[in-house]
Parts: sequence; C-alpha cells; structure tokens
Amino acid sequence: MEFWNKDMETIGSGRLESHTVTHLKATVGRALRAPFYRKLLGDSGLSEASVTRPTDIDKFPFIDKDDLRKHEPADFLSVPMKQVVRMHSSSGTTGRPVVVFHTKYDIDQWTDLLARCLFMTGFRDTDVFQNMMGYGLFTGGLGFHYGAERVGALVIPAGAGNSKRQIMLMKQYSTTAVHIIPSYALHLASIFAEEGVDPRRDTKLARAYVGAEPHSEESRKKIEEFYGVDAFNSYGLSEMCGPGVAFECPEKNGMHIWEDRYLVEVIDPKTLTAVEPGVEGELVLTTLDRQAMPIIRYRTRDRVRLLADPCPCGRTHRRISRITGRTDDMLIIKGVNIFPVQVERVLMRTDGVGNNFLIDLDTVDHIDRMTVRVEGDSALFAADGGAARALEKRIVADLKSELLITPRVTVVPAGTLPAGEGKAVRVVDSRPKQ
Repeated sequence: MEFWNKDMETIGSGRLESHTVTHLKATVGRALRAPFYRKLLGDSGLSEASVTRPTDIDKFPFIDKDDLRKHEPADFLSVPMKQVVRMHSSSGTTGRPVVVFHTKYDIDQWTDLLARCLFMTGFRDTDVFQNMMGYGLFTGGLGFHYGAERVGALVIPAGAGNSKRQIMLMKQYSTTAVHIIPSYALHLASIFAEEGVDPRRDTKLARAYVGAEPHSEESRKKIEEFYGVDAFNSYGLSEMCGPGVAFECPEKNGMHIWEDRYLVEVIDPKTLTAVEPGVEGELVLTTLDRQAMPIIRYRTRDRVRLLADPCPCGRTHRRISRITGRTDDMLIIKGVNIFPVQVERVLMRTDGVGNNFLIDLDTVDHIDRMTVRVEGDSALFAADGGAARALEKRIVADLKSELLITPRVTVVPAGTLPAGEGKAVRVVDSRPKQ
C-alpha cells in the first residue's frame, strides 16, 4: 500500500486529537481577525482559550451560506488583502455568489490535498489526465488541475463541453484518467456511440473522478461499465476550498474525509445536535488549516452518514457516505419528503432507460403533481409504442415503492430532453410560490 503522506494519512487517534486542538485554536485566533467573527465570537466571549479538546467546537455558533451571502467577502478575511493571491466563487444560481479568498499557502495546501486524493486511487506521474470540468471561478477545474500536476501527471485542460473534441483528445493523447460530472459522463456515452468509438477498445481510460453533483451508485456502475474504468466519488465545496474535502480510496466503501484539515460533525438538521455514526444527518465542517478565510461550524446542507469503522486501505481518517441529497433541495410532495437522487437511483437500474431525465412539478386543482420524463431506447418506439407504455407502468410502480407517492411517468425518445454539458438540471418546479 502506497501513501502520498503516510504519517498524516495513518495518524493515530491520540495524535489526531492533539493536532485538532492545536489547529482549532489557531483557526479561532485567525477568525477573530475578521470583522464577521470579531462580532460573532467577541459578543459571546469565545476565543482560543475556549478550546481545550475537539468537542469544545460545541461552544461555537453555526454559520451557513446565508451568512456568507449577507456580508461582504472581506468581512471574513483574516489577512491583509495584499496576501490574497486568488478568489473563487459559487455559481450564484440560488442567490448571491459566495466568494472565497486564498493565500499562496492556502492554494499550496489545497493542491497537496488533491494530490493525496489522486495518489490514493493509484494515480501516478505516468498518467495522462484530461480535466473536463469548468475552469475560472468554479473550484473544480483548477483544484484537480493543480493536484494532478503536483503528482507529476500530464494534464490536458480540456474544460467542459465540446464532446467530439473530448473524444478526439482522449484518443490522440492516450488519456488514462478524466475528471467529469457524472451526468455529463452519461451524456457523453451517447456521443461515443454516435461517433462509433468504443472507449474500452479505442481509448486508454482507466480512471474517472466524478463529483460536483449528487449521483447514485447505479449511475457510477453505468459509467464504469460503459467506459471500462474505475470511477471514484469525490466531495468538496467552494467554502472549504473546493474538491478534495473527502475522496474514495480503492475500497470504495465511503469517502475518507481528511480530519487533519477539517473538523467534522454530522448533526440532526432540526435539533442541531450530533447524531451517532451511521445515522444520516447534515455535514458540518470547520477549516483547520486555512489562512485567508477560516470558517467555523459551516452547515453544508449536504446529507451524509459518518462511517467510523476501520477501512481496509489502512487510512485512519473516518469516511462519509455518498451524498444522498441536500437539506435544502428536498422536495415535499403531498406531504412526502423526496430527493431527486431517489428518482435517479430507480431510473438508472431500469433496463431500456437512457441517461437523461427531468422531474416536472406543478399544481392542478391545488394538488401537487410530479411528472418524471425520461429518455428511452429507440426500440421502445417501434410499431405502436406499446413497449414504451409498458416501461412507463413499470417505472411508476418502482418509483411508488421508492417514494411512497405515485408520480406520472413519460418515456420519450433519446435526444428529446435538454442535454446540458454542465451540472444537470433535474427539477423544474412550476408550483405556485408559497
């Protein structure tokens, strides 16, 4: 078993606790230099002296994305602006963009963390890495790019979209690893078919790193089977630097969340109290080694389970489960809580179903209605279309079993639904606003 940083990846519990206390104290001290935290923590009397053990994090208040949006980015800055070398921001699709500043040290530490993640999966300096994520303000592209270069691999900064060119690059430069959004990986499979290219036969692909949007195990299996790769799940968010917060090892039994860089909590989103390992809750993170913008007890809104049992890979950092959804993307339909990933899970294990689907929500006679439109194989529409209708009935039954409500389902020919090359839009909610 090889490690990028064996000493830190296999750190014992006693040393990790001491490491956490030391770095949490430093984080609080840095945070108190920022206007936001001077007011938030100063009013409560909290300081470095408040930290003597990791559980003292309970004394500190939570913050969330609304706090970051309501204040100017500089209100969270703990160093002079002249020390800032880069900024990133969220897309702002659900509100004012969240801006995060980085010092040279922050970028270097983030790069090393991505190198640790990639190396853990077997990625080496002999690999050819095709980065198919967006660059610019989005953290995913540059984060993986720097990490792959730190390992020593050849990096192709392909960016997002331009599917035929992506395939050409893979063939021409013998790409061995890609970084790709899962919904786009599934969409790209249809372009391979149109071009008459078999990725198993005609490329050197061996690994795919997928993330940026929730996806099911069924989607991962489809990606692995079509491309002939090992697909590894990654997790990150701009507020915590970006990708690399947690990553799968070759065991694929959850994502190791790097506890030397982040203090990890999983809470009940209603009571705000910690849940036991194995119980689903909301992930809360505190940065432990960031200069420009330390963040304490950040509610990510991502729903996970914390997995505390030992991993056969030998790494001692605990793991989190696949993200099952967000506490703020939950759909309430006829009093039932539903996450889009539940629909995806059913569709992706159904024979005859394509890779693209859309959930339409509307209201008829004051009753919410859910319609799932999904693309199907061309053979379903031969003759009188009876096969498509039969598939619709089967999907309705499977979704009813999963969701506990009965949605409408329409199977449409491939290419009917919008096929974005960025994050997939899976829900169109046309219900009247409350």
